[in-house]
Amino acid sequence: MSEVGTTAIDEATDEVSASARQRSRFGISSEVVVLYVISIASALILTAIILESTGGSWSSVFTALLDGSLRKPGRIGLTIGVAAPILMVALGTIVSGRAGLVNIGQEGQLVMGAAFAAFAGSRMAGPGPVALLLSIAFGIFGGAIWAGIAGVLRYWRNVPEVLSTLLMGTVAANLMGYGLRRSSLLLAPVAERSNRNQVIEPLVNSMRIPRITWFGNEFPISAIAAILLALVLWIVLGRTIVGFRLTMLGRNPGTAQRAGVNQRRYGVGAMLVSGGFAGMGGGMMLAGGDFGNYQLVANFGAGIGFAGLLAALVSRQRVLLAVFVAFVFGCLRTGSGFLRATGVSGRIADVVQGLFVMSLLMPPALLYLRARRRALATTTVRV
Repeated sequence: MSEVGTTAIDEATDEVSASARQRSRFGISSEVVVLYVISIASALILTAIILESTGGSWSSVFTALLDGSLRKPGRIGLTIGVAAPILMVALGTIVSGRAGLVNIGQEGQLVMGAAFAAFAGSRMAGPGPVALLLSIAFGIFGGAIWAGIAGVLRYWRNVPEVLSTLLMGTVAANLMGYGLRRSSLLLAPVAERSNRNQVIEPLVNSMRIPRITWFGNEFPISAIAAILLALVLWIVLGRTIVGFRLTMLGRNPGTAQRAGVNQRRYGVGAMLVSGGFAGMGGGMMLAGGDFGNYQLVANFGAGIGFAGLLAALVSRQRVLLAVFVAFVFGCLRTGSGFLRATGVSGRIADVVQGLFVMSLLMPPALLYLRARRRALATTTVRV
């Protein structure tokens, strides 16, 4: 198909999609609701079939997930603490996605943020709140720099960011491992560790994020900060010139450039902000206490970076929806700890999460394919 024909189809697809958005501006169409209900129900049924075929009981597994994430005393607080860094990573992913960039190296950026925060936190002296904020700032800096390198490679050397961010995640993990083997960098003194474990010295009390007790549930105040940042980002992306220019850059770089949007400035800036959010999530994980007991250990990321990436993907770059999706993913992670009592592997939570992601991605994909098909038919009629 010629380039002119492809452009015409894209324009027609945009027209169809725009008309669909116009029809559903004042509410979600019943067709979309039905698609989501069918997709989620199918995912639950398929999960139940998998559980029964592997010797487990679907009812006991779902009950264990609910007990481990919400119903048992103190579990909601743990779920909130786990969901907070997932949300932070998702917010950063939304920023880079709005600019049309595919950042999939959040795990490495989170690890670098945690390592920078640990290095600064173990050496700072002074008032606790100031030192804590400075260590989190170092975490933001570490994640931003790590993502910014990929942005520079993208706009100055035309290296695809989807490749560079992924590979740099592996480099970040090895760099953290190197730091954990050097007492001059991260490794704790021998007296502070047992069996030669590669860990940092535990953060002192003044360097730990304060925790809130709410109806018997305890979680760090960083969870509230994450929600406030989500509200700020929602306003910035939807109500400011910067957000408009990022969206323009992501949807049509050529048009954005003709309108005066500097691709390099906004693209690299989006990558810096994206990595900064992930680095902040790593710093919050370290100082929050729900991961590693205030210590940086091997495999510290624990997949939170990938969970945040999935949360942004499922929410389709909608900031407020990402808050809910991050909480759901937090429920799956904390609830998986109760699955051993049911006789099934805790990894079954990953299966549930994967099917949940697919169920939420199927409706928009089907709607887009239908719009594409209608646009193709419209273009054929015009020709």
